[in-house]
Amino acid sequence: MIADYIVSHQAEFWLVFGFAMLALEVVTGFTAGVFLFGGLGALTAGVLMSFAVLPETWIAGVSCTGISSGIITWLLWKPLKKLQGDRPTEKDNSSDLVGHEFVVDSDITVSHPGTTHYSGISWKVEIDKDAGIDAIQAGQRVTVSSVEVGVFKVKLSQ
Repeated sequence: MIADYIVSHQAEFWLVFGFAMLALEVVTGFTAGVFLFGGLGALTAGVLMSFAVLPETWIAGVSCTGISSGIITWLLWKPLKKLQGDRPTEKDNSSDLVGHEFVVDSDITVSHPGTTHYSGISWKVEIDKDAGIDAIQAGQRVTVSSVEVGVFKVKLSQ
């Protein structure tokens, strides 16, 4: 029976379980780290059982997986965080809406944004901080310089 086979081959079980967890981490896109550290802990348990450092029992396997996962997490956390970089993400101005020109319907100031309707959506219109102006009069043509969720950042058209 399968359960009897697994019980009598604990080292192989923990190795397969560890690789399966690492595969799940890759499939999920390296999002949580739980599968990464758990998989490395399970692999550690499997290797230690293979070399007869640990007895091939469930208690030893679960304990070793938990403890080694914690130690591996503690050891690798800072280096992995450093790989991600501490730089703030730059604003993504790659939207197709950047460069779109339109005429504003009402006066807009830095402290009082306006609105415009585009493609069936009511967009908030704010003056871009790099525009170098504090107000835009109604009827003036503006260009979208960046887009955020529901917000056009605009400057005067050239």
